[in-house]
Amino acid sequence: MIESGGTETFSREDPAHIESNIHATRQEVDRTLGELQSRLSVRRRMSAALDKMTPDITRMIRLDHTHVLAAFRRFRPRMSEVRKRALVENVCLALDVHAQLEEEIFYPAMRQIGAASDMLDKSVPEHEEMRGFIRSLRGMEPLDAAYDETFRKLMRTVLHHVADEETVLLPLAEELMPDELGHLGRLMTARRIELLKPHAAEAAATTIRTFPIGAAAAAAGVLAVGWLLIRGMTGSSRSH
Repeated sequence: MIESGGTETFSREDPAHIESNIHATRQEVDRTLGELQSRLSVRRRMSAALDKMTPDITRMIRLDHTHVLAAFRRFRPRMSEVRKRALVENVCLALDVHAQLEEEIFYPAMRQIGAASDMLDKSVPEHEEMRGFIRSLRGMEPLDAAYDETFRKLMRTVLHHVADEETVLLPLAEELMPDELGHLGRLMTARRIELLKPHAAEAAATTIRTFPIGAAAAAAGVLAVGWLLIRGMTGSSRSH
């Protein structure tokens, strides 16, 4: 980055260097995603049908992580402009919703039981850092020189945030408030539907463009589930 006259501008980095950085980040995403999928598969074998309909809050957060990391894994600097924009918009919407849900529901519940206050204190600033990258990306076009590098920085920030939650916050929640996880999951599901409802068309379109048709529902996780729930609710209300 070059600073000039108090303003910041991005240098036009060598595309091969940017792609190399993204490839290295994607390898880290692969490792993290593999660990998450392993944990989820164990939980799936233990889950009843009701749990699939209304997952507990820690499982829902892990599904959010898996959704975003799966999208990161599909990112390529040389993918088409249309597909790249869809993938980035899908990730940005998912992270916006995820951060708000955590700040409104999960973090207050953790503070109430006095758990991991130091980590919670830095979690919201990490969300703000992500939101800064999201605002930058939404103000760019996929062909802009800084687009890929900004998305790579978002990827790195999210990976660090996910690691903290997966290794500290979620296990603590499962240890210290196991009886509250289902209730909090239901609260998060209801609030997710409220937050996604104005963006249902965007979520649907970008999910379809981001993931292969056959794998969209499985790979996209709760963002896809959210807009499918909204479609089902609005569809049933129209049928009446």
